[in-house]
Amino acid sequence: MADSAAKRPPTPAPASGGGGMAWKLSFALFVFLAALLYKQLQPPAPRIVGSPGGPPVTASRTKLKDGRHLAYLESGVPKEKAKYKIIFVHGFDSCRYDALQVSPELAQELGIYLLSFDRPGYGESDPDPAPSEKSIALDIEELADNLQLGPKFHLIGFSMGGEIMWSCLKHIPHRLSGVAVLGPVGNYWWSGLPSNVSWDAWYQQLPRDQWAVWVSHHLPWLTYWWNTQKLFPASSVIAYNPALLSEEDAKLMEKFGMRTYMAMIRQQGEYYCLHRDMMVGFGKWGWSPLDLKDPFAGGEGKVHLWHGAEDLIVPVILSRYISERLPWVVYHELPKSGHLFPVAQEMADAIVKSLLLGEQ
Repeated sequence: MADSAAKRPPTPAPASGGGGMAWKLSFALFVFLAALLYKQLQPPAPRIVGSPGGPPVTASRTKLKDGRHLAYLESGVPKEKAKYKIIFVHGFDSCRYDALQVSPELAQELGIYLLSFDRPGYGESDPDPAPSEKSIALDIEELADNLQLGPKFHLIGFSMGGEIMWSCLKHIPHRLSGVAVLGPVGNYWWSGLPSNVSWDAWYQQLPRDQWAVWVSHHLPWLTYWWNTQKLFPASSVIAYNPALLSEEDAKLMEKFGMRTYMAMIRQQGEYYCLHRDMMVGFGKWGWSPLDLKDPFAGGEGKVHLWHGAEDLIVPVILSRYISERLPWVVYHELPKSGHLFPVAQEMADAIVKSLLLGEQ
């Protein structure tokens, strides 16, 4: 027993009173700061629509297979009488009410049914716990099935919704009759983009936006903190910085920026709509739109890509390059337009006519 006891490791001698107290205080301070930092990095829980304490349900909603709800809005002619069925996918910091404003006259003339919806986390649609560039395409497909739109439909997407059009062309091409891609956000890390193209587009952003996008791509877990902290300037897009407005956009901003429903857009929490949008849109994709093949090689549809040459929010350079690499994309560049061109008078009808009738 004596030998066994002798082989045990010696117990550390207790530190002297002053040194032990200093160590304890240092450790306590470290734990406090770590806990404080962790709290700062974590977004608050979402305010789920229809849940206790959450915003009320006011929209028509459909339930997906995983239990989430998507809020939607129907316009145009009844879908039972429609010749054309279009799903509109809204952009960043927007909702179902921001659908393309197709004139009632054109909707009646051509027989257009238009469906818009709140993307997950926006407005009254439940957040997606694991959003990805693929999941939103599958959500759109399930939305179309739930509302019985039939085997095929047209798609129109604007800005961040425009980027989603590439995902739909990748994951659900068999469901599409035609696609209009309007001022699409681009991912600077897509494979196949020459470095001079991606860098030229990158430096057209404001420095604060370069940082916000860089964080979203490389440190997505820091996205919430970066866009809510006050130490550094965060995304100027979220802040509606007027420096991002072209001359034409400044004129259109009065119409776009004074939406009475703006509070509803972010009501479930900015992290679950805006920040996750950035994390997915600028995240690490396993493929690139430049890899896509023509989904309408048989001539039964077209992909139309529209971009304003004076766009200061989403650089036109990426759209130009994509249109050059994908010759089956019909490219429309608007020389005097900025990012908000779909809001301009009569532009919606022109876009829809181009998509449905092939008019230039």
